[in-house]
Amino acid sequence: MTILVTGATGRVGHHVVDQLVKRGARVRVLTRDPSKANVPAGVEVAQGDLLDIDALRSAFKGVGTLFLLNAVTGDEFAQAIIALNIAREAGVERVVYLSVFEADRAVNVPHFAVKFGAERMLLQMGFSATILRPTYFIDNELMIKDVILNHGVYPMPIGSKGVAMVDARDIAEVAAIELIRRDRAPGKLPIETINLVGPDTLTGPVVAKIWSDLLGRPVVYGGDDPSGFEQNMASFMPKWTAYEMRLMAERYVSDGMIPEIGDVERLTIILGRPLHSYRAFATKIAAVD
Repeated sequence: MTILVTGATGRVGHHVVDQLVKRGARVRVLTRDPSKANVPAGVEVAQGDLLDIDALRSAFKGVGTLFLLNAVTGDEFAQAIIALNIAREAGVERVVYLSVFEADRAVNVPHFAVKFGAERMLLQMGFSATILRPTYFIDNELMIKDVILNHGVYPMPIGSKGVAMVDARDIAEVAAIELIRRDRAPGKLPIETINLVGPDTLTGPVVAKIWSDLLGRPVVYGGDDPSGFEQNMASFMPKWTAYEMRLMAERYVSDGMIPEIGDVERLTIILGRPLHSYRAFATKIAAVD
């Protein structure tokens, strides 16, 4: 059967497609603009989006397993509900869903709360699903690298509790492994939840120190100021999105994103290798400074 991948052109999705192809899976991607899909040879491309009912029904033909990734948008929950309903209508029970770390706790953060709603839907509708709960993406740092490199400030208000940042490549490879495991299983597998974390739990001051060491000059932590972060974000993104980012940052400051006992070891076993580290990512960025 074919594995349908949504969000295939994004930071995680394109790695998922590559990992599936590498493992010999039959893959189809759903995208609004096939000309921008840039997928490996042999990957099918279906045009449409998660609110296009006819396109979804067509995309699900011959599909056995779904990778569901919803972008952070105002209609994210509607997209998830529709996609899962059409999946069930098409007889697709096997799903890998990209949720978020502690989705059940951060209920005031919109894109956390809607993901928990989708998790409940997977459970109550009887899907055979793996729920992936990633922490903060290391790759988010690409958005702030100029501030770090040019102004000597680490501006993300991640707080002092600690955030176990995870690399998108690790997220994608675990997703691909789980997609193939479920797709090839002889029967229905139970629902599982996997926390996707990085190898190190980092605070704002510790991250600033990593950058200082790599650049050979001072980099300071900008401090725990989610309101200032919101104002900065609102200068180049919709205000509702900036406000949502503030709410997320407030969770970093108040609670952090701290792995449960055994999370890192579990991921290392699944991947058969160490997790990508923040320092390794930063080293590559610093090398081109």
